[in-house]
Parts: sequence; structure tokens; C-alpha cells
Amino acid sequence: MHLSDFLRSNAPFLTTGVMLTFLSSFGQTYFISLFAGEIRLEFGLSHGSWGGIYMIGTMASALTMVWAGVLTDVFRVRVLGPLVLAGLALACVAMAFNPWVWALPFVVFALRLFGQGMCSHVAVIAMARWFIATRGRALSIAALGFAVGEALMPMIIVAAMTMMAWQNLWLIAAGVSLLAIPVLARLLAQERTPASMANDDVSLGMLGRQWRRGEVLRHPQFWCMVPAVLGPSAFNTAFFFHQVHLAEVKEIEHLGFVALFPVYTVTGIAAMVLSGWALDRFGTARLTPYYQLPMVAAFLIFALTHSALGLAVGFIFLGLTSGANSTLPNAFWAEFYGTAHIGAIKATATAVMVLGSAIGPGLTGFLIDRGVGIETQFLSVAGYFVVTTGLMIWGIGRAARDLPRTPETAVIRTSSQ
Repeated sequence: MHLSDFLRSNAPFLTTGVMLTFLSSFGQTYFISLFAGEIRLEFGLSHGSWGGIYMIGTMASALTMVWAGVLTDVFRVRVLGPLVLAGLALACVAMAFNPWVWALPFVVFALRLFGQGMCSHVAVIAMARWFIATRGRALSIAALGFAVGEALMPMIIVAAMTMMAWQNLWLIAAGVSLLAIPVLARLLAQERTPASMANDDVSLGMLGRQWRRGEVLRHPQFWCMVPAVLGPSAFNTAFFFHQVHLAEVKEIEHLGFVALFPVYTVTGIAAMVLSGWALDRFGTARLTPYYQLPMVAAFLIFALTHSALGLAVGFIFLGLTSGANSTLPNAFWAEFYGTAHIGAIKATATAVMVLGSAIGPGLTGFLIDRGVGIETQFLSVAGYFVVTTGLMIWGIGRAARDLPRTPETAVIRTSSQ
């Protein structure tokens, strides 16, 4: 099927994925950090105090995702999606009106859970379940919402804060989340699903069976993937979290440093699209073991270069893995463990990812305070991704022998509920 035909015939479902990933922006680190100065000033917080509050809220949301993510195995998107968006809207309202510093961890928890956690999770599970033969293409298109948010939100928010109080921007975010609910209902008036409530119309995993979460947790392949899931979230987040400090170390104006972000965004979008196409053509077993190798090159360059050109090259390598990270790992869980219980399985992986986004900034900041330079840390991060690549090559190579010899094709049918 040509791309234009694919987009036209699946427009409502792909739009749902893009919309949910875009709205996850309101709970992403890059969005919340735009208000860091205003929040610290409002509540009289130091950098360390705000960082600690953010870490507590994020870690709590990661733990909650282990259970909340299972809801995607119970409810369809048109039922669960509006609930998630309503929760996100309430979290945004809470950030706008909250007067108590003790409540900040709860507000951060809600933003991270409903935004970064559940909006992303529902979108990914929907793509994995709605599409089988074209799963990679669908995941890469849905992930464009992440890229659009990263590209547009910082500029919009920074410009808007010169014209209105920062609290008003959170109210606007709440309004956007609420307005998306009827749009979602319209898009999914006839929800496409391979019988998400049934076990007989789903794609199978290793050994031709459906894996439950408890079985996955006891399988060695899962633990080979945990460092790979945690790493990009932890160190991508840490890289952007400490961007001001890094610009100072590199003796580059912060504005000049930020001007390189479009290089990262464009590369990430290209990598998303290409990895989705390659995934459908070659499968996750061939591609997933190697997709973090560009991170090795990126952090080596970030550690050693002191020029804007060198940093731009580093951003290209960083974008390659970041883009592929939006498609390959998500398809991996469905292909290797089946889709009957993919919500519970992916919820655990999402919890690891969210946990990484809490650990990364805290760990790197702690080491900076203890005199371990950011460039020295980046050398270690490059080594970390060498190890994760080795684990994936070994683990996936062994596990791939148990995959079904022919791809399972799920029955796609339209139903109303």
C-alpha cells in the first residue's frame, strides 16, 4: 500500500495517535522546565529543592504507571482516552492555581502520570494493537506528535510568557486538553481494533503464544532490555535539563546552543519515519540491537568538542537514536510478547522510561555538585550505551529464535460500543 493510501484509509486512527503524543507535551520535562524559573520564584525554591520535588513526583508517577498502564488492556481508547485527557486538564489547572509548596510534588506527579505517562502509553498501545503488518509505519507517524511538541512548544511558551502570566498558560493547556476530548470521540466514533477485548484476534509473540506480564518479568530478555529502555530517557533528559550549564562549559552562548535544536528535531523526525519503514520491512529483531549506537557517537562528541559545528554533528547522532526510540522499542514488546496483554507489558516498560527521566537529571546534577564534570560524565554515558548495545545483541539474538516463523495477521474489524 502506498503511503498516501495508507494515510487516507487510516486517517482517524493515525490522527488519534498524533494528537495524544502531542498532548503528552504538557507533562514532558522540556515543557515543565520552561516554567522552572517562575515556579522557583513563586514558591521560593532553590534549584536543588525544585529538582528534588520534580524527582519525587516523577518517580511516583513511574511506580503508578505499572498499574495504571494495565487499563489499556481493559478499556478501549475511546473510553480511556477522554479520562486521561480530563486528568491531564485537572493537573494543568492545579499547576495554575496551587498556592502550597507541599502540594507541588502531587501536581508534578499528576502532570507526569497523565501527560508523559498515560497519553504516550495509550497512543503507543493503540498503534501496536490497531496495526500489525504496518505497525512500524503507524508508530512512526504517531510519534510525530512528540517531535511537533518539542519543536513548537518551547518557542510558543517563551514568547507567550512575555505577554501573559505563566499561570494563564497552564489554563490554556487545560483548555486544549479538554477540547481534545470531543475531537477524540469524533475520530473514534467507529474505533478500529483487532478485538482488543478478545484473545483470539491478536498477534502472537515468542513460541507462538501470548505472554502475561509476570512471565515477561521472569524472562531474561526483558532484563536485557531494561538498561536500553532506561538509558535514552535518563540521559536525553539530563542533557537538555543541564543545557545552560553545558553551554557555559563549552563557552557558547545559550541562544546559540538552543539554535542547534532544530538539527536534532529534523534528524529525529527523519529517523522516526525511516525506522518505521525499516521496521515493517526487516522486523524488530534485526534493527533493535543496534539503534543505540548513534548515542555512543553523540555523547563522545559532546564530551570532546568545543565548537558549534561539533555540537551540531552530535545533535544529528542524538536525533538518530531519539527518532528510532519512538518506534523500535514499542514494536519490540508487541512482536516478542504478543498483543493480548501488551498494555500491562508496555506499562512496565513505560514505568522504567519515566523512572529514567527522574534518575538522569538528579544523578548528573549530583555528580556535577561533587566535582565530576559534565564532559567526563558524557564519556561514561557513551560507555553505558556500548553496554546496552551488547546486551541487546546477545539477548535479542537468543530470543529471536523463538519468534513465529511467519508473521501473525490479526483480524481488524470495526465495532461500536
